Amino acid sequence: MDRVTASAERLFIVPSSELRSPTILVFDSGIGGLSVCREIARQRPDARYIYAADTAFFPYGALGDAELTERVCEVVGDLVTLHAPDMVVIACNTASTLALPPLRARHSVPFVGTVPAIKPACAASASKRISVLATPGTVRRDYTAALVRDFASDCKVALVPSDSLAGLAESIVHGDPVDDADLRREIEPCFVRDAGGRTDTIVLACTHYPLIVDRLRRVAPWPVSWVDPAPAIARRVASLLGPAARAGTPKPVRVVATGPALDADVVTSLLDRPVESVDMLPPRVRIAS
Repeated sequence: MDRVTASAERLFIVPSSELRSPTILVFDSGIGGLSVCREIARQRPDARYIYAADTAFFPYGALGDAELTERVCEVVGDLVTLHAPDMVVIACNTASTLALPPLRARHSVPFVGTVPAIKPACAASASKRISVLATPGTVRRDYTAALVRDFASDCKVALVPSDSLAGLAESIVHGDPVDDADLRREIEPCFVRDAGGRTDTIVLACTHYPLIVDRLRRVAPWPVSWVDPAPAIARRVASLLGPAARAGTPKPVRVVATGPALDADVVTSLLDRPVESVDMLPPRVRIAS
């Protein structure tokens, strides 16, 4: 079945008084946000990209709400101060559902978030039976429950938490062997059949999952539409930034991690542009106010 893309949220407009190459900071706990960065880079090849991963705290799904909010605000705040981006994309559903309001309150730079694409999934579903595949943190958030309440009144929605799929995605992307049976076990609860029909649409509510969607299709019990919000997020970012400068040769991406360094070859392969550097952000950067 066809892939469905989600509508991005309405956010701030970035003034564009001159055509220059903006700096876009894309943040996630691991490599999952590269699925979003990849789509943004296709829309804005002229931009400079900083990809930051909080690998010291990967995965975010197991963190409590207060701990997660404090951590994201701390790390992203340091990154904003160090790199002065024109826009920040929080390419993580779990982080976005909690940390976007305090981040926007603290910083003048515009933020674009990633939230479960429940509304477009329900609109696209013919059977009106959808599943939301996400980390446990995203599944239990009040924000997710509100999306279901507000946009899925005519659908049956299965919220499916996965403790392991983000980690399995990281392994696959890095070339490590992962059994189909392990993937199948994580997604099987998404496939629900009852007297009225069966699941026909699955929301990929973690940015790691689109990186392995071909493997997920292969092990799925039956064909479904997989909702990936990245293309729509990229279109929103492009529209907020305004007209693009002449792209020329894509600029190398700068990679930052708080723990284990990201593999430059993996980043280059996914983004189709070279890596300028792979840097370490200390556990806490002390920056004078």
